[in-house]
Amino acid sequence: MSQILKTDLYCWCKIPARQLASRPQLKVRFRLVADSAAMGSLMAWELVEVLEANNARHLPTRAIVPCGPKCWYAPFTELVNSRKVSLRNLFVFHMDECLDWQAQPLPAKHPYNFRTFMEEHFYGGIRPELTVPETQRFWLLPSTADKVREAIAAAPVDITVGGWGQDGHIAYNQARRHPYSGITLEELAGSSIRIQENNLDTILALAQRSFGGAYQFVPPMSITLGIKECLSARKVRVYSDTGSWKQTALRVALFSEPTAEYPMTLLQKHPDAIVTATEETAAHPISENPDWELI
Repeated sequence: MSQILKTDLYCWCKIPARQLASRPQLKVRFRLVADSAAMGSLMAWELVEVLEANNARHLPTRAIVPCGPKCWYAPFTELVNSRKVSLRNLFVFHMDECLDWQAQPLPAKHPYNFRTFMEEHFYGGIRPELTVPETQRFWLLPSTADKVREAIAAAPVDITVGGWGQDGHIAYNQARRHPYSGITLEELAGSSIRIQENNLDTILALAQRSFGGAYQFVPPMSITLGIKECLSARKVRVYSDTGSWKQTALRVALFSEPTAEYPMTLLQKHPDAIVTATEETAAHPISENPDWELI
């Protein structure tokens, strides 16, 4: 059963996109950008800014990094290479990874093998003398979970960069829908690295996004950093340019009280979190059809 009243949801969804950031009811900082290109440039620059500041002080940078959205990899590569930003002292904690039905890694060429994607798009274009050492790339798998957990706990994380899902999941911290094993908001906030079944709505959303609705090819399981790890960073920046399947979760994140139904609402409890969306993602059909009678 939904924890969000339809009357509240209707009020949030009918706000025009360009009015979201100025609403007095806003519960987390929000930025609206024009499109994927603008968002990708901003996303890339915010990580480079942290890197340059730490490099200038001869300090390591520890970052939690997502697989996607795609728009930020080319700008990041260009900034690093053109500004000669050394990544030799960068420690990268990869947010999550998809798994097959036996919780095993996917084939290397599977489109939801995050490691393959990141090796090509995040690491692949960086000049060799600038790139992140292999020993400082923390890939999340069932076999590495304890190592990653210990490494994150060993020192503060500077920045978490990520996106959100159709239910407001950060990394793969989905809304738990098990009928016999619900969790409280406090349990969600304290969640750590774990292997899990993917929710049916997550599978359908990914099927529509990537496989023409063929849910049979969507990975049924995943391993993820917990909310505890993701929100342990000094800065948290989440972004989306994916449009319609993220629109409602955005409205809930901006205006709802924190709720386990939408994990993204826990960003409100972080002292330095910012949500960024493109105009397409910030729009909503309800705001564009004021004559609809829904409640």
